[in-house]
This record gives sequence, C-alpha cells and structure tokens, in this order.
Amino acid sequence: QVQLAESGGGLVQPGGSLRLSCVVSGIILRPYVMGWYRQAPGKQRELVVSITNGDTTDYADSVKGRFTIFRDNAKNTVYLQMNNLKPEDTAVYYCKFSALSRNYWGQGTQVTVSS
Repeated sequence: QVQLAESGGGLVQPGGSLRLSCVVSGIILRPYVMGWYRQAPGKQRELVVSITNGDTTDYADSVKGRFTIFRDNAKNTVYLQMNNLKPEDTAVYYCKFSALSRNYWGQGTQVTVSS
C-alpha cells in the first residue's frame, strides 16, 4: 500500500510562484511513475507532468518552461515548482503514484491564481 500527502497550495497573484510537495510512504515498488495532475472546476482531470523512477519526465505543453518536477529520494518527496503562474493554472492539484498497474492518489491541494 502506498500513501500520498500533498501540500503547498494556496492563493498567489499572476506571475507568482508556488512549490507543491508530495510525500510518499508505504511500499514503493519499481518501476514506477509519479505524476502531478490538476482538475479545474467543470473540467476533466489532466496530466501536468510525470516522472519515472529513471527520471524521465513528460510535461504538458501548457506548463513547459514554467513548471519543474524534481524529487528528494532521501525524503521520499516529489516536488512541483510552479513559476510564472497564470489564472488558468487555478485547479486542485493531485499527486499520483503508479506501479504494477495500480494507481494511488493524494487528497489534492488547491492552487488559486488571482489578483
């Protein structure tokens, strides 16, 4: 079993930055893929960025050059650094862990970009 806990969301002005964290606990099987997803009101959940245990990343076109995923293996934590935030980035952000055809989700953290 894997548990995920996100944090770091909040209210930020356009052009601002936030860093989200996702702490992973439990039995971490390999190979795995971790990802950040987001869901805006009235819209489907979408992939923001994913990273494999081999550090291969895949970014959505809408966030390339603004968002960066990285991790601290010693802390079992994956981060999402979000810069130059735009109002359209407003959403609930979820962390996802996938291994052996199983998916685990965190509870989500709200990001609101507004002046």
